[in-house]
Amino acid sequence: MIDIASFIEIFFSALNKSFGERVWFFGLQGSYGRGEATDSSDIDLVVILDELKPCDVEAYNNMLDTLPHRELICGFLSGKKEILNWEPADLFQFYYDTKPIKGSLDDLLPMLDAAVDKAIKISVCNIYHGCVHNMLYEKSEEILVGLYKAASFAVQANVFRRTGIYIKKQTELISAADKDERYIIEAYSSMKKGGMIQFREKSEFLFMWAGKLIEG
Repeated sequence: MIDIASFIEIFFSALNKSFGERVWFFGLQGSYGRGEATDSSDIDLVVILDELKPCDVEAYNNMLDTLPHRELICGFLSGKKEILNWEPADLFQFYYDTKPIKGSLDDLLPMLDAAVDKAIKISVCNIYHGCVHNMLYEKSEEILVGLYKAASFAVQANVFRRTGIYIKKQTELISAADKDERYIIEAYSSMKKGGMIQFREKSEFLFMWAGKLIEG
């Protein structure tokens, strides 16, 4: 597995060389940020510049091409003004799942107070639609795993709504989850590790769970 601390040093050095003081924020998301990475995990990086122009996107791409593990690097690139005026419902997970390395995202906090309910609603509506579409047309196990991944994030938000605590690690989320939420977390964990998919059963469960949350 990648030594993420060493990789971050290399990345940050390249970032400073390319953009210097223009870097308003730099952080790590995803499984490496949560300490749950595996050999196949992507490296999810967040970079926010003072402003972002097309030439900056090109410069960032050229920088990435010089780095090791280029095929695993993904994440979010933005300008400061754009992120400060983003749809708040999209920022809830973004804020709490990002580990700061340079700078802070705390300027986003005032926008998040009323965003949790909307974030959950949007997420479960997308999951519901995705389940129906997949059951009817794609019939893809890979898509189903992606839907369970999305549902596990919705569970995090739902637990936060109930407790006021954002729990990053899935293994720790279990203890705060209700029965249906535990099923989702455990099913996603099993599928990630190559466990049996049981397409119809898991599709129907997720479809019903999302539908109940949509109804409120």
